[in-house]
Amino acid sequence: MAKKSKDARVQVILECTEHKTSGRPGTSRYVTTKNKKNTPERLELKKFNPILKKYTIHKEIK
Repeated sequence: MAKKSKDARVQVILECTEHKTSGRPGTSRYVTTKNKKNTPERLELKKFNPILKKYTIHKEIK
């Protein structure tokens, strides 16, 4: 079976929103996939930020 060329699943990058305002060096980013037909808006998930050592909101970036 050949894979469809127009797949609904796309790879997205999630970046921490609190890390930019903290002033600490580095970034907290995660790579995940989403179905763009089911969730056309940008993704927001609570993920662990190892630099701040707590769970923070990570938003999808382009």
